[in-house]
Amino acid sequence: MSKEFNNNKIYYAKIMLFGEYSVIKNSMALTVPYRHFNGELRFIHRDNYTDYDFAQRSNLNLYNLLGYIKEVSGQNRLLSAFDLDAFAGDLKHGLYFESSIPEGYGVGSSGALIAAIYNRYVKDRPDPTTLDSKGMASLKNKLAQLESFYHGTSSGIDPLNAYMKHPLLFSGKGEVDKASIHLPAKNPEFAVFLLNTGLKRETGPLVNIFLERAKNKEAGGVDAEHLIGLTNQAIHSIMKGANGDFFQSLQGLSNYQFRHFEPMIPQGYRHLWKEGIDNNHYYLKLCGSGGGGFLLGFTDDFPGVRHKLGKKGLELIPVYMP
Repeated sequence: MSKEFNNNKIYYAKIMLFGEYSVIKNSMALTVPYRHFNGELRFIHRDNYTDYDFAQRSNLNLYNLLGYIKEVSGQNRLLSAFDLDAFAGDLKHGLYFESSIPEGYGVGSSGALIAAIYNRYVKDRPDPTTLDSKGMASLKNKLAQLESFYHGTSSGIDPLNAYMKHPLLFSGKGEVDKASIHLPAKNPEFAVFLLNTGLKRETGPLVNIFLERAKNKEAGGVDAEHLIGLTNQAIHSIMKGANGDFFQSLQGLSNYQFRHFEPMIPQGYRHLWKEGIDNNHYYLKLCGSGGGGFLLGFTDDFPGVRHKLGKKGLELIPVYMP
């Protein structure tokens, strides 16, 4: 077992407030760490575990990740200097990733895992408190290479968010900066929340649908430029604390996704989505790729929305409240 193992490194889920799908077309994106869900590296026979079968599956999963890293390293393509021997030795002693982050829900479960592995086994890893914009952009590419094991391709956004543990602004031009967000803190009933659909989903097929629709905007598909404009406007307003512009942007973005992202909105939730837009009581948008998992909601009357949707048997999880 490697001697320097630190069992107190906790990695959080991520919420992409704005930028899902449009970031593929180089829009801005805004992410925040979400402490409600988190994970950490542990050892099956040394630490407490929630579920023994889960721990064993996680250990096997990490063995497969190690195999992928060795393969890329053998091809001289690995962007990071791994201590592969230490990784392999810890796996033999039961290393696994204990996590409460739901998989397939759009909140970065694989990103948190990759951040934990990178921080533990990469030599000369950067200190997140001193990284500048250029350093974060470089790190994002290295993390993307590792997370591609799980998704085929990766932007690196999720593991970077988990590694930095700070809100991040992605410019759309390859630049990354730490972000200061100004949500409507003066309204005690304002909230950002997750709506749990209870459905797992796969990202790849939905991304392909988006890319095809973006090619046919004249035939009712996705107008990428318009989507980028709505996304960037929402991010600019939340960065400036312009609450009026923020809610206007939310309404526009929610309505656009409702009209043009039908396959990404789970069956049974479109009427709730439309109801929020029509009565201005709340606005829903995709959380990650959609198709299941969580939906992301914004409201200036969280008690009322929670009561109303709770009566329908729906689970709302607060992300931010003043």
